[in-house]
Amino acid sequence: MIEVHNLTKRYGSNTAVEGASFQAPAGVITGLIGPNGSGKSTTLRVLLGLTRPSAGSATILGKRYQDLGPFPLRSVGALLDNAAPVPERRAVDHLRWIGQSNRIPSSRVQEVLEMVGLASVAKKRVRGFSLGMKQRLGIAAAVIGDPDVIVLDEPMNGLDPEGIRWIRGFITERAADGATVLISSHFMKELESIAERVVVLSHGRIRAQGTLAEVTGGHPSLEDAYFHYTENAI
Repeated sequence: MIEVHNLTKRYGSNTAVEGASFQAPAGVITGLIGPNGSGKSTTLRVLLGLTRPSAGSATILGKRYQDLGPFPLRSVGALLDNAAPVPERRAVDHLRWIGQSNRIPSSRVQEVLEMVGLASVAKKRVRGFSLGMKQRLGIAAAVIGDPDVIVLDEPMNGLDPEGIRWIRGFITERAADGATVLISSHFMKELESIAERVVVLSHGRIRAQGTLAEVTGGHPSLEDAYFHYTENAI
């Protein structure tokens, strides 16, 4: 489970997130939605120990990321929007390096390459990958430790329709197996087809949250509900 409690993050006089509280339960896909600058990325960075909160907390399995132990990838895997492997590195070597850093068996590398559909290009250098292939590689890195918690920031960026269909099925299967899945995305139509819970952020504050049915109640779609909750948010 992921728990965010009264999270606030300030950068000087700018407040990126203010008083945010929500949960992402195990076995459920939770969608974190909001426009650029709404506080989504800041929330994820605090959750993953990349940024210190000004107040409040963000925990994974009841602990801060930095307290998960020496091999955090066995507990949580993440794909951040700006994450990128070294262009000159081969895909297989990128995953081997990540696996070795957390003492993950080398056999797992081939497993995740096949899982994300990159086994045939495992020995190609990342510089020749399309954006969609890089996204698949990032997802492979996120799940290499077979974690119980998966955090994905805009995982559908750069994916063609086939890729989007694949990631949708992949995420759904992981949640069905009991994993906690938190997705930040602008693809509201796609989130609407897979998310069971939704958290709406705008101007650093949570404007709505709950099950998909609760958030969209009275609105034709998640997109319409999103604009309802954020149109006049200041």
